[in-house]
Amino acid sequence: PLAYQCHLARRGYGNFIDNVRIYVKGGTGGMGLPRFGGEGGKGGDVWLVAEEKMTLKRIKDKFPRKRFLAGTGANSCVHALKGAKGTDCRVPVPLGISVISSHGKQIGELNKPGDCLLIAHGGLGGCLDTNFLPSKGQIQIVHLDLKLIADVGLVGFPNAGKSSLLSKISHAKPQIADYAFTTVKPELGKIMYPDYKQVSVADLPGLIEGAHANKGMGHKFLKHVERTKQLLFVVDISGFQLSSKTPFRTAFETILLLTQELELYNKQLRTKPALLAINKMDLPNAQDSLNELMKQLQNPQGKLIYCVVTSYL
Repeated sequence: PLAYQCHLARRGYGNFIDNVRIYVKGGTGGMGLPRFGGEGGKGGDVWLVAEEKMTLKRIKDKFPRKRFLAGTGANSCVHALKGAKGTDCRVPVPLGISVISSHGKQIGELNKPGDCLLIAHGGLGGCLDTNFLPSKGQIQIVHLDLKLIADVGLVGFPNAGKSSLLSKISHAKPQIADYAFTTVKPELGKIMYPDYKQVSVADLPGLIEGAHANKGMGHKFLKHVERTKQLLFVVDISGFQLSSKTPFRTAFETILLLTQELELYNKQLRTKPALLAINKMDLPNAQDSLNELMKQLQNPQGKLIYCVVTSYL
């Protein structure tokens, strides 16, 4: 399963894409007019603009070359000594985008509809200071890194029942089956209330031990936890075992491992509000296992448990 999961990581795990590299270039400035002291127009700028229904896949499909060029500034002329500015290029992007430079530095984020980020300046038009020669626009290769924004993020090991839960509480239709790594891409669902309030829920693909060190698809999955407002840990009351070659973990050990993976990936995740859902209570001896788990949660032997509410599915 781990090799299969790594294969999916290389392919972008299905049609869901959360990272795209694009080429952007600001427009060249316009020529100045030495005879009359005319100034060329500034080159256009390249902007990223956050739009609600946009996805990185749509960007990739609509702009397969992933090149975005702003317009050239107008030359100065006798009839227009001040050349017009070149046309700006506005690139629509999804909400939740982090913009990373080719050197790995974060340039900015776009989290709300209408958020704009200037990522390539247009060149200056020719003027007296430049001997009336224009300058070229800024060129950058940037990564658009998507982190899902949701009210609640479902976190758990494979086959814990996260997809089943999402399918029951929302209109989402995730793939469900009784084997590890059923979910290979994040699924988003919305819970609709009679008063028209909505709660967005993200089913984040199952983690494995060592995900914080990027085992399996660790960082691809864990980064989506960062922007969810609240976490819901989904734990199988009967415990968890990834394969015959890995140790069996009780429900209590599963909770400890999940919290550990999140903390090792990003310590700030410890401060995020979290709930605990104990699943598969219809299994034999589930009530006895639950009673034992409650005792362990009340006395975790010095180990921090920050899941504060328990519910049964």
